Amino acid sequence: MKLITGGAYSGKTAFAVSEFGISDIKDGAECSISEIFNAECIRNYHIFVRRLIEANTDPVEFTLKLCSDNNNITVIMNEIGCGIVPIEKSERLWREKCGKCGCIIAKNSDIVVRVICGIGTYIKGTRI
Repeated sequence: MKLITGGAYSGKTAFAVSEFGISDIKDGAECSISEIFNAECIRNYHIFVRRLIEANTDPVEFTLKLCSDNNNITVIMNEIGCGIVPIEKSERLWREKCGKCGCIIAKNSDIVVRVICGIGTYIKGTRI
């Protein structure tokens, strides 16, 4: 399992393609739940977490299941915990759930990379 994180529009998907040769990327903004369990890669996992919350599905439990059922997946998600804390309770809850899911994925990943300006810094593991 691999986790690629970083700010919005920082080149995470392009990094995944060039660094790991990934060709089949599902988009968390629109893919079905079942697609993720067979996917090579999912991007916008932070948006998928929002979709799970809106569907009354616990994203933490889902992420734990994903880690056990598809441990070869590469997960790409925005780093959203920095900045101003939202006023809306639902936005704070979403941020908290994204953080917890990111921690679970990172713990279960062999490789964790933070991408800034298209440049990846390995936080966990080494370059393949």
